Amino acid sequence: MRAMTFVDAVVDDVNVVNLGELALLRPLLDKLNVAAIIDRHLPCNADISHGTALAVLLAARLHTPTALVNVAQWAREHGVEYLWNTPADKLNDDRLARALDAFFEKRHAILTDITHEVLRVTKLSLQRCHFDTTHLVLYGTYDSSVPRPPHALESLLDDIRMSPAHVTRGYLTKYKMLQFGLTSVVDDLGPVPVGCHLFDGNRNGHTGIKEQYHLLRNFLELPEDFLLVSDRGTCSAEHFATLLRHQHYAICAAPWHDYGSLFNQHESELLWKKASYLSREQQRRRQADSSLPLEEYRLAVVGHQLIDPATKTPFDCRVIFVHSSAAAKESKERRDKNIAIIQAGLDKVARKLEHAHPTTTPESVARQVARLLGKKSAAQHFRWQLVPLTAVEIAALPPPRKGFRKQTHRLEYSFDEASASTESRHDGIYALVTTAPITQNCDDLFSEYKRQTYVERGHHELKTPLAVTPIFLKTPRRIEALASVLFVALQAYMTIERLYRQTVAADAAPSESRMTAEKILRKFRVCGITVRQREYGDLVSAAALSREQRRILHQLSLPTPAKILTQVFEPPPNS
Repeated sequence: MRAMTFVDAVVDDVNVVNLGELALLRPLLDKLNVAAIIDRHLPCNADISHGTALAVLLAARLHTPTALVNVAQWAREHGVEYLWNTPADKLNDDRLARALDAFFEKRHAILTDITHEVLRVTKLSLQRCHFDTTHLVLYGTYDSSVPRPPHALESLLDDIRMSPAHVTRGYLTKYKMLQFGLTSVVDDLGPVPVGCHLFDGNRNGHTGIKEQYHLLRNFLELPEDFLLVSDRGTCSAEHFATLLRHQHYAICAAPWHDYGSLFNQHESELLWKKASYLSREQQRRRQADSSLPLEEYRLAVVGHQLIDPATKTPFDCRVIFVHSSAAAKESKERRDKNIAIIQAGLDKVARKLEHAHPTTTPESVARQVARLLGKKSAAQHFRWQLVPLTAVEIAALPPPRKGFRKQTHRLEYSFDEASASTESRHDGIYALVTTAPITQNCDDLFSEYKRQTYVERGHHELKTPLAVTPIFLKTPRRIEALASVLFVALQAYMTIERLYRQTVAADAAPSESRMTAEKILRKFRVCGITVRQREYGDLVSAAALSREQRRILHQLSLPTPAKILTQVFEPPPNS
């Protein structure tokens, strides 16, 4: 979201302050009881409670992401002292840091209670959830940061004993980071985050989903037949078995190298059926009788067994092979393109050998070929070798040009058509593994899996409008506390969108039925209050709302700024 400009127009003794998006954010945070929940867990005797300080910090991130040291100035410019009855000077970075320190000690308990409020307000259940991870880049030394002890799941249930996640270099990168796991409830209206967990920067999705599921199960009281959806970075027999022990189920994308042989084994007997799932774009093309390509998915199911690594006992699962017509086309085009690139490159290298420049040696040619092949899957279809020329072949060569020498080697290569044809059988095919009961048909499970992209959108919102990264804080404890607070900001952000979409008429235009939180908040970019200085103090009143602003607040069942001000301040004395 774009930062609001401070409007300070003085007419006689009247100041005009632009609340901007706070006109919507303040009543929304009240609706979710954010400050009250934090204060219930973190009572304190300070002039400003931890709940108020962190609610203002949440509003700041949703309004104009800024460093802690700048929050007081932001609050001064956008009427925070009037909406929260809190002096802006009290919201300095030391006060906010103390609130984050306190929040760290009870973070999971607080997040749980706020999540229950979000579920109550949005009328959602935890029957099916989606999990995905992203990374948060950090700057600084963080010498005090240490790895969490392995196999310490029980400590996750005690915030005081649980150390902050380890700030460290991630895999194949020079950056220091943390891994952030996000769990969301997703349906056709979009995602609503319900759980988060930070784990060490050099850990993978297997660690993340293991710890996140442990927290979800113990804090949120997951329902029977709970289904957890995730991507291939979390797929393992241990994950499936862990959920089954608690009568819960999973569906994961699976690494092809683990299940490709199963596909080859059953390929001739697979029964393919068209999936009912279509993307919104594909639905639009069909409705509009578009000439653009009409893509589709097909599904085939194979019964399978995995071994529980803990008990060494087998358990049943299903492998859903998915064929995407769009992915098949892309795979063929990519392979044909790479084959042409490799052939042209090998021909070029062969000509360089023929020219026999002194810098062209067998060693340099081998390096060039290795770079050319790289990690392209098409490289597996080529065979090449450098063949030394015989004395007779060298003698038959014409004299070399000045500065060159006679050719000593030639490059021979071949392309295996059969190998490329074999690979093409896998074009557009990937595998999903599920332990869901047989009563849950694979077509529905696939449609549920395709909603996984909505969780990735949550990562996008976290890193852009909420600007969670880069982070500049002194201690790993405060970093984890701030990331947890920003998760609440993401919950509030997506709740705005959810409440709006839930109240839109069924026949509304797509622009209305798919209204985003960003667009909704943008409607409040200009929304002011007037402050008149009087002998008894400031007289604060709300400026008139636009028709669109009033409609949105009514649609979301949120009070107007005028209503909030009457709750914050005493009425003026009678003249």
